[in-house]
Amino acid sequence: MEFRRSRWTATAASIWIQCFGGASYTFSIYSSALKSSQGYDQSTLDTVSVFKDIGANAGVLSGLLYSAVALNRRARVGGPWLVHVAGAIQCFAGYFFLYAAVAGLVERPPVAVVCLFMFLGAHSQTFFNTTSVVTGVQNFSHYGGTIVGIMKGFMGLSGAILVQFYDTLCKGSPSNFLLMLALLPTLVSILFMPFVRIYEACTSDIDNKYLNGFSAFALLIAAYLMVTIILRNIFTLSLLASVFTFTLLLLILLASPIGIASKAQFAESERNQETITSTASDALLTKEDGAEYDHEDMNILRTVASVNFWLLFLAMICGMGSGLATINNMSQLGQSLGYTTVEINTFVSLWSVWNFLGRFGAGYVSDYLLHTRGWARPLLMALTQATMAVGHLVISSGFSGNLYVGSVIVGICYGSQWSLMPTISSEIFGVTHLGTIFNTIAIASPVGSYIFSVRVIGYIYDKEASREGGNSCSGTHCFMLSFMIMASVAFFGSLVALVLFFRTKRLYDSIVLKRWRHFPK
Repeated sequence: MEFRRSRWTATAASIWIQCFGGASYTFSIYSSALKSSQGYDQSTLDTVSVFKDIGANAGVLSGLLYSAVALNRRARVGGPWLVHVAGAIQCFAGYFFLYAAVAGLVERPPVAVVCLFMFLGAHSQTFFNTTSVVTGVQNFSHYGGTIVGIMKGFMGLSGAILVQFYDTLCKGSPSNFLLMLALLPTLVSILFMPFVRIYEACTSDIDNKYLNGFSAFALLIAAYLMVTIILRNIFTLSLLASVFTFTLLLLILLASPIGIASKAQFAESERNQETITSTASDALLTKEDGAEYDHEDMNILRTVASVNFWLLFLAMICGMGSGLATINNMSQLGQSLGYTTVEINTFVSLWSVWNFLGRFGAGYVSDYLLHTRGWARPLLMALTQATMAVGHLVISSGFSGNLYVGSVIVGICYGSQWSLMPTISSEIFGVTHLGTIFNTIAIASPVGSYIFSVRVIGYIYDKEASREGGNSCSGTHCFMLSFMIMASVAFFGSLVALVLFFRTKRLYDSIVLKRWRHFPK
């Protein structure tokens, strides 16, 4: 019972849920089937994808629900599991309707109805994500960057994991893949949600060691997926080989988190027994040392009224919006440049790996740089957005293999924003209302995606296609101008993040860094 009720078990359960919660990142797998079955042009398809982005990123409701149940977590009728239930219901309803529409089980629905259910299915992702991220931050407050990087990383990696399910179980059938998206994340969330709980602050000096264990596991999964994806691209794997690699992935996913959690809980129990006599004096010392550095948590109204909120929001429009527009148009981008269907699916899968590396790496590296060199996180945000601008320029160039290089750069830098933004939010605005605050800022992602996907990429693509006398466009010119515009926007976002860095430097020096210096290394 002690193991079942621990923050380490909660972490393992959250990882499993995150591994299957990122269905919105697989849009390119079934976007062509959706486009052809419903008779959409590119602008209409991009409009549908924007509603997906809004659903996947507008998590204010999940944040408000989480805050409500967290404040009453001692009540038997409440808890983070309620947030998972709400997410599971939406996931099933949204993706099952899309499956029915693509498979022809229902009469072709109006675009508005498809947009609604696309929003609903993607919106479930915010409920899974909010619970995992905020619970992790509250259970490991001194390693916020690392735990956010782990949780956000697995959410980003889930796209590649789901594509492995697609390649093994329903290859060549996007409609069946939509059915799988309706069932798999729903079942996984319901199965593991009882283990996800908030625990009283009990930070210890072993946290870093075992969080690094989860980090190593994340890197192992990413490396395994990358090798598997590359092998599938180079060789035609037999059914037996596909089943073997798929089964091995499942065994690693199931066994490793629970093994790490078991070791961590055992080590923590031993340490608590050894130090039980000094707990009271240590707590008093910590309180006395940290009293000077208390930082008042802000509610959502005070947060929205602050300049720092809008600087972070604007930076996310530039970084998240342009990155999301890239993955949403990866299928059409690849087709216009002459890439094969296998290569395009490979880009989608590998994008999840790069997305993961950005999310995980930025969280881990930002903790390291903050702890050892005193670098405030907004500085790393500025650097990653400037690098993203380079990635957009690589894609716009149109040289042979440009998507291989450009998707790596943009994918990593895009993922880093998802790790840095929630952690920066927790440090500037506090953790009490973190779920609501970071999900409010995340609305910047679909706002940017709409601007860049529909008003920039979709408009320019359709204009170029009309010159060729159809709905399709072939050649570098189809997307060149669009990605040059997004490169400029990403660079502007880096400048905005730099302003946020200078505005919050004193805050990091006086609160965050001193908190770290008083924490045992």
